[in-house]
Amino acid sequence: MKYPFLFALLFFVGCKTHQASDFEYSNKVDTTDHPIELQNKKTYAVDGVFADNQFDGARLNDFSKLNDQTFQATIAPENFPINPSPWYAFKLWAAEDRLINLVLHYENGAHRYHPTVSFDGINWEKLDSNFVAKKDSTDAILNLNIGADTLWLAAQEIANSAHTKKWCETLAAHPSTNFKTIGKSKLGRDLYFLDINEGNPHKKEIIAVISRQHPPEVTGYFAMQAFIEEILADHSLASQFRKKYRILVFPLMNPDGVDLGHWRHNAGGIDLNRDWAYYHQPEIRQVADFMVKLAAENKSDIILGMDFHSTYYDIYYTNKDPNEPLPGFNNLWIFGIQQSIEETAKISPAYPTSPVSKNWFYNQFGAEGIVYEIGDTTPRDFIKKKGQVSAVEMMALLIYR
Repeated sequence: MKYPFLFALLFFVGCKTHQASDFEYSNKVDTTDHPIELQNKKTYAVDGVFADNQFDGARLNDFSKLNDQTFQATIAPENFPINPSPWYAFKLWAAEDRLINLVLHYENGAHRYHPTVSFDGINWEKLDSNFVAKKDSTDAILNLNIGADTLWLAAQEIANSAHTKKWCETLAAHPSTNFKTIGKSKLGRDLYFLDINEGNPHKKEIIAVISRQHPPEVTGYFAMQAFIEEILADHSLASQFRKKYRILVFPLMNPDGVDLGHWRHNAGGIDLNRDWAYYHQPEIRQVADFMVKLAAENKSDIILGMDFHSTYYDIYYTNKDPNEPLPGFNNLWIFGIQQSIEETAKISPAYPTSPVSKNWFYNQFGAEGIVYEIGDTTPRDFIKKKGQVSAVEMMALLIYR
């Protein structure tokens, strides 16, 4: 070869174009590994009452008896400091029918999630508020009738990696959808990917959707499911949209954190939604590089990135930029949603100064970046309707843009 150095340089540059770029932000975060403490997986047996955390998504750090009728479930985070999202999930039963008081005791946290209960781990409902009381500023007391039938008790409905895989497999039956894994988490769990497309993907504009960076944020995950299912619906708007755009879906960004019952972090002890500039955590590195490589190989532009989350109330976080990547899209899209379902969710635009996903979409691709947050207590039927409506409004705006 006449110019081996030039060839090597071009090869190196070419490889680098398939990697996500590093970014500097004024609000820096240390996302190198922090140690975590794993819960002890076991069945607790205390005076004829049993508590069990031996399933994916469980969180129970200790179970003890306080007096004849009162028991305590201790809930602790994977590490600290941490966002106050104190996830809990475990099974309860008793040798004979009895009424107990159960204290939910939090270490480094306070009661946030109203208990959700199930007798099969599939069908869930909120525990009657008459049976829930605050003990002090941090703990809660539940009045429960338990017996031989197992009672599942959780902060929100349990949706672990097995549930997500089953959902992806169901969607993969659609002829426009390809389901695969694109890498592994820190502990070796699959990173799932849905590729939704009709026709030739070359130079096709892309919408990217991610969810579940934070394990307890189930309501945002439910909204994402409804959103994607509407894009795959059997009507002309969705069909036109799939022909014009390609949709990349990463439904479970943090499978380790979800299955380990974490409050916030991945197995590296890090908030994944603070690593979108450094890529220290394997989940972010692999998903970010995958998007960059796919877009480059297809000569496609990623024009919109949506990240589904949960918080105390419904809110949209957008980027504040005079040169909007999709001029007018955010205002028209949110206005359309609010008109259709008569919601009054907050809107919070901000300059891209921190290493979160919406800023990464903006800086990496020049794309519109949106964090779509659903409230912890938002009714589930409303979440589904909102997910559907927001997909319809997005498809209509982008088809006719």
